[in-house]
Amino acid sequence: MSPATPENEQPADEASPVRDGVPRTAPETSDDPPRSATTAPDAVGTGGPDGPESEAGGAGDVPGPSAAAEVPAYDQPVPARRGEPWRTLTAGVVAVLVLVLLGVPLGLLWRAVAPSVPVIQADGGAVLAQPQPEEFVAADGWFALFGLIFGLLAAILVWLFLRRYRGPIGMVVAGLGALGAAVVAWQVGRHIGLGEYHHLLETSAAGSTFGKPPDLRAGRFEWIFGFIPALRGDLLVPAFGAVVMYTMLAGWSRYAGLGAEPEPVGVSWDSVALPAPSTAPAPPAPGAAEPPRD
Repeated sequence: MSPATPENEQPADEASPVRDGVPRTAPETSDDPPRSATTAPDAVGTGGPDGPESEAGGAGDVPGPSAAAEVPAYDQPVPARRGEPWRTLTAGVVAVLVLVLLGVPLGLLWRAVAPSVPVIQADGGAVLAQPQPEEFVAADGWFALFGLIFGLLAAILVWLFLRRYRGPIGMVVAGLGALGAAVVAWQVGRHIGLGEYHHLLETSAAGSTFGKPPDLRAGRFEWIFGFIPALRGDLLVPAFGAVVMYTMLAGWSRYAGLGAEPEPVGVSWDSVALPAPSTAPAPPAPGAAEPPRD
């Protein structure tokens, strides 16, 4: 105790319950640990990043801006297979063979539509009933029409089923398959009824009339130098249609790599989440008491 302090006075102590004759209330103490300056006030009980409720998805979680809306994801374009020459070669050969075999129904269709050429049995063999029969033009015209449609459809099939090999490989497959199908269709169509025609040539009397199976006059198959096959005329129409259609499909593709069109993953009415409700307080109901103002 210093000499300047009277004996009947005590030093002012904030913790003293009595000061200047007026009792004081002891300061309230809390058992809660002090909050850190770096901890958000609402980190406890609101599903903070390190709180236990964030993993369990408590009712107090407040979604962030990124959770306002979930847009469905889209697949990436299907890339072309590279570095697999044997698989590419196998897929191309199989596709060409399938298109070539489709030439059989094409030939049957052409034979069913194209008319036979009327001939007359003479002493030296059969002669044409008319000097310039229209059946020759009809046979070439029907073959060219069916061949063009076949080539267009062949290109579409190759584009759809060989999605991973789009590009030069797909165009070569479509062109070769259409060429092979044209040759098969021509041979199948011209041989239907050919045996019966030769039989009538040998057994029919002079002056009898019968029909000759249709054949192509504007289409030819030749060998150059004895070993190089060459197709001419109507036999090139299916390949022409296939190449043109495949080029158009490649030109309409939105991707430089000619990848497959992406498709949305799991798109439904429930796949897009609605925006989170606003945290602003609701307006007071009509007639409700206003809160006290300061």
